[in-house]
Amino acid sequence: MSIDAVVARVSELEQMLRFQGPGAAQASSASFASQLQSATAATSPVSATASSAAAGAVAGASSLPAGTPYAAEITAAANKHGVDPALLAGLVKQESNFNPNAGSPAGAQGLTQLMPATAASLGVTNVHDPAQALDGGAKYLRQQLDRFGGDVARALAAYNAGPGAVERFGGVPPYAETQEYVRRVQANAAEYRASGGASATTALSASPSVHGIV
Repeated sequence: MSIDAVVARVSELEQMLRFQGPGAAQASSASFASQLQSATAATSPVSATASSAAAGAVAGASSLPAGTPYAAEITAAANKHGVDPALLAGLVKQESNFNPNAGSPAGAQGLTQLMPATAASLGVTNVHDPAQALDGGAKYLRQQLDRFGGDVARALAAYNAGPGAVERFGGVPPYAETQEYVRRVQANAAEYRASGGASATTALSASPSVHGIV
């Protein structure tokens, strides 16, 4: 029963009480209480659902530990492209140490260190815009995961050294930088997963890498 219906019912009961005796008034009051309870029961689930949804929206803003830079944006980009937020955060930490203005000598830029051609192919028009960079990085990582059958190590190697190198060697290329990159990103991701809401820190240093090398 809606609130308007309850109000109408109250008015109806008031009219009845004017023309009936004390006994009837008592019965009408009981009826009113019943109607009010029914209306409350009918509307409560809606309110509860709305409150739950609102709380969920706030709680779900980030699945990463408190204090993680760009946590909400990383989570949103990761969820959009079906990537583990902890893995994307681990990648960002290694790529740029969460510095949106980071750049490499080879020309990779932004939080996810995208090369200009790669960024353009992903629809990123401003690599220094955190939201765009994260969306592009998550999308590119998703592409590599799909390309290499969900193999995280190979996908990360492709992100660092280019998918052509991974295909040529049939796995993580024997490049010291790439092998160390894969190890560090996965270690970062594991730490974010294990932090359980605490601020995640790691002794591993970040270093920009080169993408799009074939």
